[in-house]
Amino acid sequence: MAIKEAGALAVAGCLFHGFSDASRLAIVRHLALGEHRVVDLTEHLGLAQSTVSKHLACLRDCGLVESRAEGRASVFRLSHPEATMDLLSAAERLLSLTGDAVALCPIYGLDA
Repeated sequence: MAIKEAGALAVAGCLFHGFSDASRLAIVRHLALGEHRVVDLTEHLGLAQSTVSKHLACLRDCGLVESRAEGRASVFRLSHPEATMDLLSAAERLLSLTGDAVALCPIYGLDA
């Protein structure tokens, strides 16, 4: 039983790693508004095309986003928009409860 739980926790850790980058979070939040091409995301978020493409590949490999072809471009969308937004809302609630503690964490905080 402990082995199954450890495996489930490892998978959960992988999920949260997918959300661990501020650029990936910005992309996810923007995709919550609807489908976007890479060029749209670079324009809206002020990120380099290579950065957006790299993060979209990560999110796609994690099963968090999917794409469809539209002409020569790919259009990206959240794979599970409602569940993703539920998770982000829960994170925002938790952050409001912890205040600056997460940002001040010596291991993962802003100054780490």
